[in-house]
Amino acid sequence: MAAAPSSAARRLFGTDGVRGVAGEFLSAELALSLARATTARVRREDGRPPRVLIIRDTRESGEMLEAAVAAGVAAAGGEALLGGVLPTPGAPLLIARHGFDLAAVLSASHNPYRDNGIKFFGGDGYKLSDTTEAEIEAALEQPPVVREHPGRVQTFHGALEDYLRALHERFSALDLTGRRILIDCANGATFRAAPEIFRRLGADIGVMAHEPDGRNINHKSGSTHMERLRAAMQTGDDEIGFAFDGDGDRMLAVDRNGAVVDGDELIALAAIHLREQGRLPGNGVAVTVMTNFGFHTAMADHGIEVATTSVGDRYVLEALREREWSLGGEQSGHIIDRNFVPSGDGIASALLTLEALGATNLADRHGMEKLPQTLVNVRVRDRGALEQAAEVHEAVAREHSALEGRGRVLLRPSGTEPLVRVMVEAPTADEAEAVCGRLVALVEATLG
Repeated sequence: MAAAPSSAARRLFGTDGVRGVAGEFLSAELALSLARATTARVRREDGRPPRVLIIRDTRESGEMLEAAVAAGVAAAGGEALLGGVLPTPGAPLLIARHGFDLAAVLSASHNPYRDNGIKFFGGDGYKLSDTTEAEIEAALEQPPVVREHPGRVQTFHGALEDYLRALHERFSALDLTGRRILIDCANGATFRAAPEIFRRLGADIGVMAHEPDGRNINHKSGSTHMERLRAAMQTGDDEIGFAFDGDGDRMLAVDRNGAVVDGDELIALAAIHLREQGRLPGNGVAVTVMTNFGFHTAMADHGIEVATTSVGDRYVLEALREREWSLGGEQSGHIIDRNFVPSGDGIASALLTLEALGATNLADRHGMEKLPQTLVNVRVRDRGALEQAAEVHEAVAREHSALEGRGRVLLRPSGTEPLVRVMVEAPTADEAEAVCGRLVALVEATLG
């Protein structure tokens, strides 16, 4: 399993940029300083000012932060190009197409509207490394360099159309004529792009949560609130439903019976399809430790190698880059296909799912058989104490040995809360619950 790089040296950046309550933690002043420090690092060989794309989701704080980031870019002598509302994967895609030196995405993904965030993509189209983010934070402690000539702020026209054109080019062979599809845009960044590309490919679509007002992003909608979409699928005549998150880099699907299909199953479908088409580089796929045991069994049956990483899309992406593979992702629906863009892309993942299914309905899928899973979060005094809890580790080893070849056990501390997550997968739900119950009791007695 790949180890997660240490983030101890970082105070502001988390696993996906800088995120917090807009106007409080994530103030306009902080946004300006981060953009200024990040832009100041860019050195073009031709000596020209760095060109920085700025895109955002639909939160009411987006315009404020957009102005602040643009001001920071200009203060560092750069050229800020405002791309407006666009899904996160639009940033690396447009970097590749137009040669931008940097991109800033303003979004807090699936968080409530009061939160917002800033994440940066470098000129190579990948998110900045932990080391680079630590260096940016260190630069904030120093007086900023005052440029003799400030940069400029301009509107970048056609960002949405560029993104749609790229999707259409990638899935030009996908004919959705007559297919009834229901999509939930979470009142977020996909509210224009998703309906439009499905229409261009011929689908007969219904759309939910596509009227953002600045405060309704992710509210009772999207990939973290699937109730409305599930109910609509059960009562309507659509064949498949897709739910995106606020910034459009994740997607979960719903079949015609209202059952949620998570990232594990969607990645399995895509991997098998691409393998059969000869379009899966290295015949491998990268997933995280949370991926269901049934996924590994299915991949082995189809001759597909699996790399397992720590939780977090950036670690999946690192594994893909190291191995020169293309496909990977997380159970949460964050699916990466580097053949299209080096980032999770909810819309592209939905289209890849339809491509993989062909004429098969999602309800009749046969990508993998999921093992029953039991997951319990145990509150503890100190999550770091798990490392030294020998009795717990011995018990985990015993239970894992008993399940070897049939299931698995995973204990890991939360990265943000005083919790230890206990997960067990077994051939039956009863066995999974029994094993999990024994381990939860021991963790509570030892660390609680």
